Amino acid sequence: MSAGVRHLYVHLPFCAHRCGYCDFVTVVGREGWHGRYVDALLAELELERGWLSDRVETVFLGGGTPTLTDVSELRRLIDALPAASEVTVEANPETVTPALARLLREAGVTRVSLGAQSFQPGLLHVLERRASPDAVRAAFYHLRDAKFDNISLDLLHGIPGQSTAALEADIDEALALAPEHVSYYELEAKPGTRFAHAHGAELAHQADAMEGYFESVIERLTSAGYRWYETANFCLTPDRADGRDLRARHNLAYWLGRDYLGLGIGAVSTIGEERRRTTPRLNAYLEALGRGDQPAREIESLDDRVRAQERVMLGLRLDVGLPFAAAQESVDAAALRRLERFGLATRRSQQNGSETLVLTPRGRRLGGGVTAELLA
Repeated sequence: MSAGVRHLYVHLPFCAHRCGYCDFVTVVGREGWHGRYVDALLAELELERGWLSDRVETVFLGGGTPTLTDVSELRRLIDALPAASEVTVEANPETVTPALARLLREAGVTRVSLGAQSFQPGLLHVLERRASPDAVRAAFYHLRDAKFDNISLDLLHGIPGQSTAALEADIDEALALAPEHVSYYELEAKPGTRFAHAHGAELAHQADAMEGYFESVIERLTSAGYRWYETANFCLTPDRADGRDLRARHNLAYWLGRDYLGLGIGAVSTIGEERRRTTPRLNAYLEALGRGDQPAREIESLDDRVRAQERVMLGLRLDVGLPFAAAQESVDAAALRRLERFGLATRRSQQNGSETLVLTPRGRRLGGGVTAELLA
């Protein structure tokens, strides 16, 4: 059943507490369950290994808080995963000690995504984050001391109570650390979360200001030498990074429509004409794999039309766009002409005579609405 999948996602759900805005699959507490969970992950890997290419390109450990996992179990897991040229681990700042940073580096992790969210104490309190601004800085320096040369900072804009001055201060703090990569997301109040109940009305009220906030993010980061390569993601340009391409290669695989395998509770896999979502129930997951069975999954069939539309929706998030020939059947020609007139989309001619469909910077700022019109 070899499909040559080159991208592997591993979900580590354990968290010290659940932030009010989070709608990911997480498990609070259960400290004594980490070993059992890693056992189950490795059993699932053996059952699914046939899907993987002999050469895996990227591995991503997400959560949850992967760095909250018992350190010996985390090391055992990483050691057992396929080797890859990019291995990313998500980390909450308060969990990053000098010893943990060294362990990750020695285990072959090449990239760490540090969940800072903000450097303002009041905003961190609103978000129910446990790390102080000092803890964020300390975690970053621990990673630097461990010789990590590819660190991403995750930040949020549109936090309730966030002023323009607070946003600018967060950008100042991020630039002072000089990470190789920055992810800057607009905070969403996901339905059903505590955050939506407490702050949904306020977020809706300030929605008009969000475009201006993100304009500031884009202007500040690009002026500082970062490439705005995806809707919410920036990386140092190669001339500022010893010639390296610092785009997040694992996430880039998603945006380019590549197949990927997901392990763990709540994990998603997209392989060929099928998308699978593993059960989010920890007990059911552990019990199934303890018996040597595959865990329960929801299966969604993906026909060529759906995959082509997804390819357009995701590909247009990138500054390089996508080949027009691959998008043409999914794009409304009249809508494209209209968006071209408004300066929101364009077709670029390539040296080989082909065309690339891209959103203009203004079109990318407007984001999903422009893409939705193209697909209408």
